[in-house]
Amino acid sequence: MYKNVIFDLGGVMVDFSPKDFLLDRFCNSSTEDKVYRLTFGSETWKKLDAGLCSRYEGNQAMLAAAQAEHCGFEVQEVLENWTSILRLRRRMVELVRRLKNHGYCVYYLSNIPEDTLALLMSRGLEGLFDGGVASCEVHINKPDPRIYKELLKKYQLVASECIFIDDSRANVQTAFQLGMNSIQMKDSVDTLVRSLATCNVTLR
Repeated sequence: MYKNVIFDLGGVMVDFSPKDFLLDRFCNSSTEDKVYRLTFGSETWKKLDAGLCSRYEGNQAMLAAAQAEHCGFEVQEVLENWTSILRLRRRMVELVRRLKNHGYCVYYLSNIPEDTLALLMSRGLEGLFDGGVASCEVHINKPDPRIYKELLKKYQLVASECIFIDDSRANVQTAFQLGMNSIQMKDSVDTLVRSLATCNVTLR
């Protein structure tokens, strides 16, 4: 019997489509690929998620790398505007509330920097979950199994009683290997609700 549902934030609770953002910004595949590699896809971004550098330090490192490749202006623009893509998915918020009303405990497990987590909380996630673990707090990113274990340990959860929802296949696979039922969110909220129903999680 499932008692807990664990949600990723970016790409699940919140829109996060950096490649679409870059496409709208530049309309040039070569520029988009380069800027993605220097920002969202960079090792520095992973360090930001893991809380291993400050936003200022991370931005400075990404700008330095960009200037070496003659695209400092483009990267600067992205770093100044990327949070505009973080739009709260209202139907997902409603789903979390329905799960809570039906007696399930709900948690988040997210690769996210401290300032971005604070921003999302201020945009409507504050108080929504029963708890959660952010990568910036434990200095570990998914899909490293240790961050999942941190969540289980912190709230004394049993893996077999948990359903984990994430948009990343690698993250979902790790959760499954640790004994959780896992759902990769690819489509609509309605599809997710149907997937939950196959786990005998009904919300009627």
